[in-house]
Amino acid sequence: MPEFCLPDVGEGLTEADIVTWRVSEGDEVRVNDVLVDIETAKSIVELPSPFAGTVGALLVAEGDTVRVGAPIVRIETADTAEEAAPRTAVLVGYGPRDEKVGGRRRRRAGRVAEPVPSAEPEYTASVVALAKPPVRKFAKDHGVDLRAITPADPSGIVTRADVENELRRTPAPAPAERPAVVGVTEERRVPIAGVRKRTAEAMVESAFTAPHVTEWITVDVSATMELLDRLRADRAFADVKVTATVLVAKAVCLALRRTPDLHARWDGEAGEIVFPAHVGLGVAAATDRGLLVPVVPQADALPLPELAREIAALVRTAREGSLQPEQMTGGTFTITNVGVFGVDAGTPILNPGQSGILAVGSVERRPWVDEEDRIVPRWVTTLACSFDHRVVDGEQGSRFLADVASLLRDPSRAMMF
Repeated sequence: MPEFCLPDVGEGLTEADIVTWRVSEGDEVRVNDVLVDIETAKSIVELPSPFAGTVGALLVAEGDTVRVGAPIVRIETADTAEEAAPRTAVLVGYGPRDEKVGGRRRRRAGRVAEPVPSAEPEYTASVVALAKPPVRKFAKDHGVDLRAITPADPSGIVTRADVENELRRTPAPAPAERPAVVGVTEERRVPIAGVRKRTAEAMVESAFTAPHVTEWITVDVSATMELLDRLRADRAFADVKVTATVLVAKAVCLALRRTPDLHARWDGEAGEIVFPAHVGLGVAAATDRGLLVPVVPQADALPLPELAREIAALVRTAREGSLQPEQMTGGTFTITNVGVFGVDAGTPILNPGQSGILAVGSVERRPWVDEEDRIVPRWVTTLACSFDHRVVDGEQGSRFLADVASLLRDPSRAMMF
């Protein structure tokens, strides 16, 4: 009985967490039917079946952390020519797959159920529900059985709205009465896994490998905030949300032209400092799974409207839990906006393999001394730039940070190109 081992679905993946099994023992599967959702450091990924046959045994449980190369499921291959298929694992979306939805068949009580007809399917508790990984996780977190839901969409895919409707229809259980204890709380333990585990490992590696230097600057960004208001009224930006982060991203790309050292990388094995041709701009996004950093490739080549669309799309995808591994690789510089949490500033830690990161604090109205020594209310923020001192000298780091501040102080027409 062939065993399917956990493959490396990203660059250098060593382990992953089992999120949701999409099959049970006794289910019949075809090549490329989705077997399981796994969570890597970067995304939730669907693993397709490399075999056609019957699921013999699930070798790991949901929530387990599994090393790459370890067996996760046994599949009893079919003997008929119709079921025979190549045994090469193909990730969903990256290879051939049957166009039929719901083509998996389920074997019960010694017989094989008829294939699902092409007409509108009949949804019962015995059918494995179709849903995207974020929806499955949302349902699992709220104790909802997807198989009990009749999807509103004719395609038969259960959506988050379907789960929310089910939650509204199902009355919440009354909380058990318990005596109130003043000043005492219950200890809660959460396994260190998934994004949190990988983020911790990466930050420790970065902190103890690259010698960090952080510089700060407080800047009057009133002109940038005025530009932001004008852009929001511009028809070129009608289909995208323009934020301060977008303008900071543009300023970073422009400043990196004069000081490319901030997005170079240290290659100790080759004894070289590598200067990439373009800026792979990482934008940190807080999600339910932890901090993710999707990357805008060739961000320096994008005009402002397109840069805004790319950032908005990536952040949205990150928060939906649908980022793919390739959308989080190729970063050369990162920006993180801690100001959205009401924080004035912070000391950011470099992403491994990068030499620069910029943290943006909250933008607030503060008293400011202008050129004529008058105290006036202005929009003010604090920028903090950390850099790898092996690659970047203090002069280069200071010049880069001053350039970003200057662009935000007086964006003028430079931001539009």
